[in-house]
Amino acid sequence: MRRRVTIPIVAAGAVVSSLAVAAPAQAHGYVSSPPSRQALCAQNRVPDCGQIKYEPQSVEGPKGLRNCHANIAHFAVLNDDSRGWPATSVGSTVTFTWINTARHATSNWEYYIGNTRVAVFNGNGQQPGATVTHTVNLSGWSGRQKVLAIWNIADTANAFYSCVDLQIGGGGPGPSPTPTTSPTPRPTPTTSPTTPPPAGGTWTVGRAYQVGDQVTYGGATYRCRQAHTAITGWEPPNVPALWSQV
Repeated sequence: MRRRVTIPIVAAGAVVSSLAVAAPAQAHGYVSSPPSRQALCAQNRVPDCGQIKYEPQSVEGPKGLRNCHANIAHFAVLNDDSRGWPATSVGSTVTFTWINTARHATSNWEYYIGNTRVAVFNGNGQQPGATVTHTVNLSGWSGRQKVLAIWNIADTANAFYSCVDLQIGGGGPGPSPTPTTSPTPRPTPTTSPTTPPPAGGTWTVGRAYQVGDQVTYGGATYRCRQAHTAITGWEPPNVPALWSQV
């Protein structure tokens, strides 16, 4: 009788143990503002980015790295400084916004320029919100700089990485924006060059949206707050940092 009872108990314990080991940590995120390199790819502002265009939130690797692509070969484009990444002109104080498509307990967030850590924010081991903002003082830096933003997860050995190109102090050699004047009037100030949906169109995965675009979802109308490319999980009601209900 003991043998019959013991075998299923051991088997059940093995199943429970395997389930505990197999459960993945569902944490994903990236810097959306100022736009990180993966955000620029997702917005089609930099061409030929490869797979990162569709999953900007997935640059995950071991803690302690100091590169833009987390040692993931098919995201190596993010580490290529020769790509002519647009640099956002900022002052001496910059507010970084993370979009967390899946939230997870956080150790901290770090910001580096080169090998110098310029800021750190404690996560207290808690789960963050869908968006997180940090205001960083960069008064000791000027000109074009590459900021490496790191989200260190509390209960795994991994972190998420985003590189943000800045022109601190404004001006400088960053790529020129599209001219704001045009020989012919624009239809609306929110017209996008990347086939935006018409006002009132249905929200669609894989479509690039610009600030001011309007969509419908679930019978409600929403207006885009930040330029991005839609992915599953970013439905307008789920990401108030990206969409506001009209």
